[in-house]
Amino acid sequence: MNEETEELTYSGSGVDIADSEAATAALVSAVGGGDSDTDSDYAGLLDIGERYLALATDGVGTKLLVAEALEDYSTIGIDCIAMNANDLVAAGVEPVAFVDYLAVERPDEDVAEQVGEGLAAGAEKADLTLVGGETAVMPDVIRGLDLAGTCAGLAPKEAVFEGRAKPGDALVGWASSGIHSNGLTLAREAATREGGYDDAFPDEGYDTVGEALLEPTRIYTELLEPMRAHGVRGAAHITGGGWSNLERLGDRNYVIEDPHPAQPVFGFVQSAGVTDEEMHRTFNMGTGFVAAVSDTGAAEALAGETDGRVIGVVEEGSGVDIRGLTL
Repeated sequence: MNEETEELTYSGSGVDIADSEAATAALVSAVGGGDSDTDSDYAGLLDIGERYLALATDGVGTKLLVAEALEDYSTIGIDCIAMNANDLVAAGVEPVAFVDYLAVERPDEDVAEQVGEGLAAGAEKADLTLVGGETAVMPDVIRGLDLAGTCAGLAPKEAVFEGRAKPGDALVGWASSGIHSNGLTLAREAATREGGYDDAFPDEGYDTVGEALLEPTRIYTELLEPMRAHGVRGAAHITGGGWSNLERLGDRNYVIEDPHPAQPVFGFVQSAGVTDEEMHRTFNMGTGFVAAVSDTGAAEALAGETDGRVIGVVEEGSGVDIRGLTL
């Protein structure tokens, strides 16, 4: 980062992660949630006998503003399904059904068709069924559109991940497809600081900056069975809060020695004036999903059967250490 460039931060862009977590905790406390011994940090689990019914809900966020600027809504449906399905996978649950909620300022047939195409593509990638949805027209509330959804999943009780890492566990990581659907408030500010979404992207792979930001979120459902087979103790979907998501696996020290390379889109964002620490606290930085495995041999086998790699180890202590960068 150029020393003369004013530093950009997620909170300075309008999203304070600590405030967001405090507000979420207040909501959960008010509705009496978070007391179940079976709920994971990624999904709510309902005991239905021999299995759990799991539910996760999420949206696309301000990535929608990039889609609006480019008038390209064809991939945001993939993001919507990915953000929900991946959370269920992190809990050890197979996603089976999805419902969407599309809120618009005014109805637009072309936009709706593009959103629907993305949802269909996401459902196919996640191997789940679209079972319905709702479209609301609310000109007094919505400017543009908002897209969110809820994903239902099923899992045998013994298949749900414990969700807690232990010292000595190996960490297996899988690459992201890019910036996914988190931190876009900061990424958008970086992208428009001295240019626009239609500007040429400075690296190979995309014609414009906007195209790089719109790269759909990777869906990780194909990892579920291999993770179960190799005794994964817990998994983390690297979303909002970046690498701090590993701390959902318990108060340990997560030492990341060999992460997946960060795609050029992250270097582009950082060049606008974002520190290394802020990048790793906000974005996935090239690794979108991580699993803790008790046996190193099993971790290496899991990585070899998929496109993963052993990226680090769990130690006593607390925090996340990425090649000497402490979060």
